[in-house]
Amino acid sequence: MKNIKKIITIILLLLILIIISLFLYNDYRVKHAKIDVKTVDNLDIEVYSEVKLKDLIKSINGKLLKNETINTKKTGKQTIKFEYINDENIKVPYSFDINIVDTTAPILSDAKAITLTKGYEGKLENKIFCADNYDDNPKCEIIGDYNLNEVGAYNITYKATDSSNNETTIPLTLNIIEKENNIKPQEPTTTNFEDIKNKYKKENTKIGIDVSYHQGDIDFQKVKEAGVEFAFIRIGYGYDKEGKNVLDTNFIQNIKGFNEVGIPVGIYFFSYAENDKEAKKQAQWVLKKIKKYKIELPVVFDWENWTNYQDYNLSLYHLNSIANTFIKTVEDKGYKGMLYSSKNYLQYAWNDNYNVWVAHYNENVNYENIYNLWQICDDGKVDGIDKTVDIDIMYE
Repeated sequence: MKNIKKIITIILLLLILIIISLFLYNDYRVKHAKIDVKTVDNLDIEVYSEVKLKDLIKSINGKLLKNETINTKKTGKQTIKFEYINDENIKVPYSFDINIVDTTAPILSDAKAITLTKGYEGKLENKIFCADNYDDNPKCEIIGDYNLNEVGAYNITYKATDSSNNETTIPLTLNIIEKENNIKPQEPTTTNFEDIKNKYKKENTKIGIDVSYHQGDIDFQKVKEAGVEFAFIRIGYGYDKEGKNVLDTNFIQNIKGFNEVGIPVGIYFFSYAENDKEAKKQAQWVLKKIKKYKIELPVVFDWENWTNYQDYNLSLYHLNSIANTFIKTVEDKGYKGMLYSSKNYLQYAWNDNYNVWVAHYNENVNYENIYNLWQICDDGKVDGIDKTVDIDIMYE
């Protein structure tokens, strides 16, 4: 028994010595291995750009173990560490520094003038859309002299500056006018659904509407007989002042009614989300509310809080992340996601990687990117709905 124990001990010691020897030998090989890595000349990487490790290496005496994605979400110096197998079949470590930079200037809307009534008490800076791709809080300021309590035309400059000192400026005319107490209300306009159908109905289009509680009680059979081919229904909005999602008071009767007469429906949710977490919770709330109904068309994310956008402290990157989170959450459950926005903000604020429902009240849409739905007016008249309604064109 003692001899067996001695033999086992000797074997264990030999194994330990072999392991240590292999470790020391490998360490020696690595220290004396040939390393020949040449990076690209320019290692200034634009923030949020999609870059792989291989994109930064001009030549290498071997093969990368993994072509990792570079994290470009934060500006500043970053050390890239990786391992590769060299021509001698030795796994060796290597590192080099890159610099994540932001060279994109803030975005301002292309307004030429602002007209306000005398005594305006709001925040003048909020009258122009001001945002940055990277900074949640770019500096948005008015330069020039003006008096909100004195009628006149003031030449001012709107200036936006981000943390990388990128600047955008636009000249503006600020018109301060007297309050007009006897303004006659404009005659309301109406657009007949039949006229839109006659003009825009093609082999590849369908003509429909979108509704909420604003349309009141709907005669769904009459709407179908009028030729409405689809409907988007507002499910609700969130959050309210108590931090809760609110169900549209007519949602249930609307979706039941359209389902019963066989008009295909989609859903839209008006969001006030300020971050990804809120957007995901809102999407999950929507999914729970619609699961027992027939939804053939997209579930739409609608965020349009532009008049107080600066109060949200959102970079355009983070704004788009909110939309992506909502849309991905509903798509993971088998629905098609979509983004609703006006034409201007599709140009200013949103990326071009969404299914798009564009609002543009004109005879033609001059939005250059691809869109799936066009909200052509908000003063539509259709049999079965007493009030005006939005009319939409779907492209197939």
